[in-house]
Amino acid sequence: MADAGGGLGLRQGEIFGLPDDPDGLRGEWLRVANQAKVANGHLVFGPPKREKERDVPLPRRIGPVLREHREEFPPVDVTLPWLKPDGPLVTRRLLFSLPGGGAVRRTDFNTRVWKFALVQAGVVPEPRSGERPYLGHGDPGFTLRVYTHLMPSSHERALRALDEVYEAADPTSDGPQTAQEV
Repeated sequence: MADAGGGLGLRQGEIFGLPDDPDGLRGEWLRVANQAKVANGHLVFGPPKREKERDVPLPRRIGPVLREHREEFPPVDVTLPWLKPDGPLVTRRLLFSLPGGGAVRRTDFNTRVWKFALVQAGVVPEPRSGERPYLGHGDPGFTLRVYTHLMPSSHERALRALDEVYEAADPTSDGPQTAQEV
């Protein structure tokens, strides 16, 4: 999930509603067509933010990570109402789901998994007793300064940058080229 967020720039609801598309994980682009979100306290499927489907660049290092996840945790069919709790039922085969099946609820994930992981990693300070970990942008200008350079025309630059991050994180190869480099 972290790779889908960081490597593809997907919002949480888009990650949790990402359908299983083996062919889409092999190309240069990934189609974002829906999300899993909370409406009136109920989990529903809906269109992406601003109701705009879009294609996002698929860095060459992210596709294999998502395919590996798919092999280890086979996608499951999840049925939820569309757009509102009493909307028509829609079934999607999701790439990410709960251990027993079912869609991931953003609020539960944040509270039980994500914020705890951020504290453990030292990204955010451990909250005092009775407080919740804080994560957000206190300065609205932060979003503009950090994200406006990621415009649709900059996908090649974004792909190169993301590939470099993943290459830097790879352990040194033990293949024959390693001995030749030494």
